[in-house]
Amino acid sequence: MIPVEQHFARKRVGHIPEAIQQQFALEDIHRKIGSGMKVAVAVGSRGIADLQQVVAAVIAMIKYYGGKPFIVPAMGSHGGASAEGQIEILAEYGITEAEVGAPVVSSMDTVEVGTTSGGIPLYFDRHAFEADAVVMVGRIKAHTDFKGSVESGLLKMAAIGLGKHKGAAALHSQGFDSFAALIPEAGAILLAKTPIVLGVAILENAYDEIADIQILTSEEIAAKEPELLAIAKTYMPRIHLDKIDVLIIDEIGKNISGAGMDPNITGRFGGPIHHPVEAPSIQKVFVRDLTYQSHGNATGIGLADITTRRLVDKIDFNKTYTNCITSTVLTGAKIPVTMPADRDALNIAIQTCNKIVPGNVKIVWIKNTLFLQHIYISDTYDEALSGCSTLSVMGDAIPFEFDELGNLAVPPLFVEHS
Repeated sequence: MIPVEQHFARKRVGHIPEAIQQQFALEDIHRKIGSGMKVAVAVGSRGIADLQQVVAAVIAMIKYYGGKPFIVPAMGSHGGASAEGQIEILAEYGITEAEVGAPVVSSMDTVEVGTTSGGIPLYFDRHAFEADAVVMVGRIKAHTDFKGSVESGLLKMAAIGLGKHKGAAALHSQGFDSFAALIPEAGAILLAKTPIVLGVAILENAYDEIADIQILTSEEIAAKEPELLAIAKTYMPRIHLDKIDVLIIDEIGKNISGAGMDPNITGRFGGPIHHPVEAPSIQKVFVRDLTYQSHGNATGIGLADITTRRLVDKIDFNKTYTNCITSTVLTGAKIPVTMPADRDALNIAIQTCNKIVPGNVKIVWIKNTLFLQHIYISDTYDEALSGCSTLSVMGDAIPFEFDELGNLAVPPLFVEHS
């Protein structure tokens, strides 16, 4: 396996607190926060780059302008659809009162604030609704299950994240094929009928770094989010190869992607509608493990072909099933062919590829679908490396190394990123 570096555009924010401070200094932004106002800061369950820094800086600015901030989890049914589970997820990201300067108020209680034109009820976190103002902190990016002018972002956080389990279930009952129209409509209604005043929109680059932060007023969100999504899609990473026989993924998890592994990278979508994306053709996907930050939520494992017993033993089926049932897409909870160790799994993956012989099998090994700067590719890709400007060889090829249990040793590039 040859260690290679993939090259992507690398715009990034140099100093996060300063970037947030500069935007709060704008009158249109800070006038939304009045002295003594109770301000709910909505934070989700995604593993956003430098999330703790962003949240701490937002809270500091709210305090500076006289507000009294508190944090509410905005993550729909995640964390097992429990208040305690959602607190636990935020704590993993360093979002606690001790670390960001505001208490976490977690509850699954909601209020119904309206309905869509199709009669779908819209729910909103009760504590956030009863606050004087709500500031949403969320990432704008391509969604894993639907395509539209608005996908993952602030409007979805308002409709589904702050809708808690009840709101998420109501909207997901319509199916992902309705979301391109449903999310903008639901989000617009909630912007009008709740105390949402600001949205902190985070865009990430292909290196899992913050590329841009834009603070939008509630009046701007609906118009500007589609523009930010289009920009965010240009920052996305990909695997710079056209054909893969076996893709080894070291880990999947909710902190990596809402789908455990991002279908925009693998080309594998869980729902009935498959969207064209710039992804390689892959015969077999072998997933080795589950991130500890997922707390047993293995949503997305069903998109793999082969996995290990150690991953399956880590699955919290209550959390996984709650997430997948709420989304109405059950594919993500299905268990692939499960082997006792990596050597067995890799063997089966290669055996079941079509139109290859072991000597020409093309294997790619990635840490996860978020970290794609450094990957390993089999030496059968020698021709693809010749004259390629998007891939650079980083060192000598290394053999697969297995321990006494038959499990792969984590390669150096992945250890450095851990």
